[in-house]
Amino acid sequence: MTDGGGAPLVGGREGLRALLGRNRDYRRLLLAGLISQTGDWVISTGLAFHVYRLTGSTLSTAIMLLVARLPDVVLGSVAGVLADRWDRRRVLVVTDLLLALGLLPLLAVRGPDQVWIVYAVALWTGVLSTMLAPAQKALVPQIVAESQLVRANALHGQTGQVARLLGAMLGGLAVSAGGLAAIVLIDVASFLVSAGLQATLRPPGRPARATTMGGQWAAGLRLASRDAGVRLLVAYMMITGLGEGIFATLAAPFVSDVLGGEGDAYGLFLSVQAVGGILGGLVVALHPGRAAPKVLLGGATVVFGLADLALFTYPLAVPALWPGLWPALWPSLWPALVLIGLAGVPAAAAMAGFTTLAQNLAGDDRRGSVFGILGSAQAATALAGMGLAGVLGEAAGVVPALCLHAAGLIVAGILALSSTHV
Repeated sequence: MTDGGGAPLVGGREGLRALLGRNRDYRRLLLAGLISQTGDWVISTGLAFHVYRLTGSTLSTAIMLLVARLPDVVLGSVAGVLADRWDRRRVLVVTDLLLALGLLPLLAVRGPDQVWIVYAVALWTGVLSTMLAPAQKALVPQIVAESQLVRANALHGQTGQVARLLGAMLGGLAVSAGGLAAIVLIDVASFLVSAGLQATLRPPGRPARATTMGGQWAAGLRLASRDAGVRLLVAYMMITGLGEGIFATLAAPFVSDVLGGEGDAYGLFLSVQAVGGILGGLVVALHPGRAAPKVLLGGATVVFGLADLALFTYPLAVPALWPGLWPALWPSLWPALVLIGLAGVPAAAAMAGFTTLAQNLAGDDRRGSVFGILGSAQAATALAGMGLAGVLGEAAGVVPALCLHAAGLIVAGILALSSTHV
């Protein structure tokens, strides 16, 4: 077996060097994703701050975020079909160019009466961004050898974490120094550079689709309903998506009320989470192992859930079991930071296994549709999880609600391990 450049595949650093050093197209796709996602974090961080400062309303910020997220729920499966019907490289290039163009109206925003422009741009970018994930994930197997997929997916999955660290910091600095215009121009530039990189990709050609778009969409839905392996992945995404919505809503109350931290502690908590994910992605990329994607997905998800369970329960367990130890741990954040950092390794492994399994389950003509359906399932249940967290957090408390998220990970992992269909 050889990599994309024809060289024999090896493990560890040599395998990683072979993937990045000899596979020109993968390297450029990885860099394009890092640049465009960094721009996304710049504008999402800066724009949320600017809208609140402009309007003085948390509701305005919430509406902007909701409008940007809804297209993932409504249009995910349609975006997947388009990624199967059209040339995926062109989809990525054109989408980046349209995203850059669509940001320009933000330069006209001067007062709170123009916040509708922000909502319109958020909807525009939400619709177009929905196109990117199915096309990118379906394109990777076209340019990477099958035996390198786990390693490639581990690296590709962590570009978002690196972009999160870089973009959030840069967005805060840019909006303070140059206002809205600065963050808009940074994001426009990131999309233009990303489009230029992806325009140079040389994936192998794909046959023209004889079916209509409606017929292909129906075929994708039939695959999701009839293929037991795809059904498993949909169930996995629904369970974990619900948990992600719970965590996104209750992470700040957990740091503040349970751990006794302030705003800077919350920022550090999320930063360490991202760093843990980056380190986890590198570990998997360097040592992907020989485990089947199903085993990697299921086993890593169970470990991820156990790590999160330890994170959420130690503030209650330690005072009850070792009361003399608790004064040394509270309000110190270091146990939580260690645990959430360690959780990044199995989280990255699980995502690499999940993406590889989804790519292997569907043929090239259905990969985009499968990823679109999976993305919609996750986005819908994440929104439901946010609503559920608000209710459970008040009724049962922050820690029990977060434990539901951890338990969901464990259940999803066991479900994957016990499946006989993948």
